[in-house]
Amino acid sequence: MRMDELTANILGWANDRNLIEGSTVDKQFVKMVEEVGELAAGLARGKPDVVDDALGDIMVIAIIMCAQRGSTPPNILEAVWDIIKDRKGKMVDGVFIKENDAMMLTGSNGQA
Repeated sequence: MRMDELTANILGWANDRNLIEGSTVDKQFVKMVEEVGELAAGLARGKPDVVDDALGDIMVIAIIMCAQRGSTPPNILEAVWDIIKDRKGKMVDGVFIKENDAMMLTGSNGQA
């Protein structure tokens, strides 16, 4: 199934359960944090099925939050892409550190 079809199905499901109009972005964010906790637990315990379930739930919540804000995932992703596409930085211990953040961490002379 294509992403636009999945998004439409998710929004229909969410509307049927009054999750868009009957909830708020704040309340959905709290639910997302709960799912992030489940994601962390799945990663810590090496349970790929829990990781996949939590990632899926996080994506569903993000789609609902987009709708609550009057936007769509493609619109939000495009706006973010325009910001990050030219971003520079480096990997530090498996984490991408933006160039500006790296300069703040090390000082302008590159020393920690």
